[in-house]
This record gives sequence, C-alpha cells and structure tokens, in this order.
Amino acid sequence: MATVTAMVERKHPDPAPTPLGEVQALVDGGDMDCGSGLLLLITRAMRRLEPGQLLGVRSAEASVVTDLPAWADLVGHDVVAEVAESATGPWWFAVSKAGGSAEAVTVFTRGERTPVGRRLWLYTNFDCNLACGYCCAESSPKAAARRFDPAVATAVFEEFAAQDGREVFFTGGEPFMHPQLGALIAAAAGLERTVLTNGMIFARGTRRETLEKLDRDVVLQISLDSATPELHDRQRGAGSWTRALDGISLARSLGFRVRVAATLYDEDPQGVDALNRRLDDAGIAAADRIIRPVAHEGFADQGVHVSLDTLEPEPTLTADGAWWHPVAVTDPHLRIADAPLPLAEVFGVVRDTLAVQDAAARSGREVFRCA
Repeated sequence: MATVTAMVERKHPDPAPTPLGEVQALVDGGDMDCGSGLLLLITRAMRRLEPGQLLGVRSAEASVVTDLPAWADLVGHDVVAEVAESATGPWWFAVSKAGGSAEAVTVFTRGERTPVGRRLWLYTNFDCNLACGYCCAESSPKAAARRFDPAVATAVFEEFAAQDGREVFFTGGEPFMHPQLGALIAAAAGLERTVLTNGMIFARGTRRETLEKLDRDVVLQISLDSATPELHDRQRGAGSWTRALDGISLARSLGFRVRVAATLYDEDPQGVDALNRRLDDAGIAAADRIIRPVAHEGFADQGVHVSLDTLEPEPTLTADGAWWHPVAVTDPHLRIADAPLPLAEVFGVVRDTLAVQDAAARSGREVFRCA
C-alpha cells in the first residue's frame, strides 16, 4: 500500500536522507501510477513545502518514470534528480517546488506559442561534422545524410507563402554539409530565413562560396555554449569552441546578422553571465542570444522531458516526413506525416490536435453526485 511519511505533515521538516540526497519531504507511492492516486499524494505533500524545497518521490511503477516529469513540466515544478535502484526499479525522484528563486532567475530563454502556420522548420540534412552528446537529431559524421531535395523545398515554400507563412528555420545536421544548401535557402526567398550552424566549416572552398552568395537578410544562428572552451569543447568536441568563434567573426565581417545559441544541461547563472560578457565584446545584440536546455531526445540521456502534451508545436519537415517539433525528430510518437507534402495536411493535423487539447483543458471536471 502506498504510504506518505509523517514528514509531509510538517510545515518545516528537517531534511531527510534518500538516495537522491536530502529532501524536505518524502512520498512513497508503492506501485501506484500517476492516474490512480499518486498525484494526489504528491500534490498534498507539495502544499506543505516552500517554493524551491525538494520533495522526494519513490515509486515501483515504471510508467511514473515518464508521467511524473510530464506532470512536473505541466504544473511548473522541476524534476531535478532521478535514481533507479535497479533496471526494473524502484525509482527515486527529487522534485523542486515551483515558485522559488530558481524559477524567477532561470537562465533559459523563454518563448510564447507561435501561431501554427507562421513558422516552419526544415532539416536540410542529418550528417554533421560534430557528434554532440546531446544532439536531439542523432546527427554525426556517420549519420545518414537524408538530404532535403531543393525541388521539394520549392514546392513547400510556395505553399507556405500562399498560406501566409512568415519564418523558415534551416537546421540539421550541419546545413553547410548539404551541397545544395544555397538552392534550399534561395527557394525561401521573400520569407524570413535563419540557418542554424556550428559555424565551423564555411570558411573555405565551395562552402565559403555558398556563404558569400547568401542574401544578407539571411540570419546565421551559430552555436556557442560557453565563454571559455571547457564546456563547449566537452559537449561538442575538442577545438570546436575556437572554430565557432572564428565562424561568428567571419559571418559578421561578411555583413550577416548573427544570433548565438547556447545549449546547457543545467542552470548556470555564472557561466551564462560570462558568456553574455563575451558576446557583449563580440558585438552580439542581447536580442540575438538564446540559452536553451538539453531536451531528453536523440543522443541525450537526460534533459527536459518533452511530449505531445507538454511541447508547443513548431511543425518541422525532413526529407522523409513531418514532425511536431525540431527537437523531437527521433521520436516516432511525435511524427505527423510520412512525407513533407502536402503542407496543408501537416498544419491541419497540428491544428486539430491543439483543438482537442484545448477543448480538454476547457472541459474541466465532471460533477459526479452521490447525494
């Protein structure tokens, strides 16, 4: 039977030791799943904690491994640690209560829902010169290229523009490894265009020619994870930090607007402050800086849990399909279609799904009278 320790009844309990470290309260859910009462126990325990304090949750039910992070994301709490006693459980979780100072000063860039149909993502290819350990797309030098056909892109962007689309983001893989990248970008002329790149391979040869021929209204978003090489190189490969800085400098010297994006596993206010100071020196506008968390997708063995219910849609096309969001192109549950066209069908599926979700959210609880 599920039990709740006496600690949850105390307003200011002393920290309790667990495999996760010390927590302020503890819930043992036994083999209950989130739908059969565990969330009631957790919610009751959370009401007795102060913002930022930790609730320990122990569960022998495998579904909780997926459902608890999804619930925490939905209500604003944060699963800060997870430990398994064995491959088959039980599992321990440390959940930080929302509303504390950590939430208020988060380093991660916040956003708002983008109306469906305004923005489109396109994976130009999946091969990459790097093999980042957290790559959501599982890109690497050994990955199949899966290159997007410029002829298909032309049809996509014609339909997108006809539907009053505005923004196109080209990502990968490393887009500059696509030999027809210039044609892909040119096919979206008239739209707001951004290319996501690691900035390492466009300095010479035909890739330099591709870069220099791009319209200067194309924005280049270059990855730089830290102010010094240690973190960036640990996450992306030795020497990549220096070459990324060189890429930023080259792009700016050629007249491109450069946006810089950092990817972090954890909150790191000091590290982000140092990065911002370096970007100040480099002349990167504050509005052109993005700090994003690792998503628990692709190669990443930890990070932010994403799902259909928790992730705002940003329709994404690949050579072989359409997906709910660019961070989820390795998740079969977030695949929308088996082909990138027709685009109207892709957007239609997303809109219909949102309509169902929004209707469910509005429906509230059913009154069940017994007297």
